[in-house]
Amino acid sequence: MPLHILSEKLWFPPVSDAMEDGLLAIGGDVNASRLLLAYQKGIFPWYNDDLPLWWSPDPRFVLFPDELKVSKSMQQICKKPPFSFSINQAFKEVLLQCSVSPRPGQEGTWLNPALIDSLCSLHQLGWAHSAEVWQKNELVGGLYGIRIGKVFCGESMFSRVSNASKFAFIQYVDELKKEGVELIDCQVYSDHLASLGAGMISRSSFMEYI
Repeated sequence: MPLHILSEKLWFPPVSDAMEDGLLAIGGDVNASRLLLAYQKGIFPWYNDDLPLWWSPDPRFVLFPDELKVSKSMQQICKKPPFSFSINQAFKEVLLQCSVSPRPGQEGTWLNPALIDSLCSLHQLGWAHSAEVWQKNELVGGLYGIRIGKVFCGESMFSRVSNASKFAFIQYVDELKKEGVELIDCQVYSDHLASLGAGMISRSSFMEYI
């Protein structure tokens, strides 16, 4: 498939046009309207320097809430947590921490100021959400993502102390399950999320949930 180049027009090609690695389109902007349309169509952004790249991989890495795996050590931590947990209390702070957290094999960050501003706009509109973990009133872990109906599109997480991001994820999955979320989009494979029960499904199956 030819790679699509986006302009100012608010539009995305069908996800079936994506290349083998999942890259669907390049360019355009990352304003709140385009971001929301992307997530509603099963597409997410990454950056190459200042150039937006739009992805829809096949297969898709996801977690079904009922399949969450909690290790015995994390079960003990959750029973007597050294943390406190909150939702949507420090959205921008979570984004900023995610933007500076080192990633194996990744230099720099794809969470640039323009994308952070647009995500904050989606948060104010009720689409983007964060979960936070605190220790002695200090933000030590968290995650954020976009809620599209019964799908939560997890975007990034960070941890400044051991187990903080796992604790945030486990607590928030439980909350999303109570709210009727049926699928958590983890986008692409990671050992960390695989250990928590995430696995692969086809893009066509993922699109049925979206």
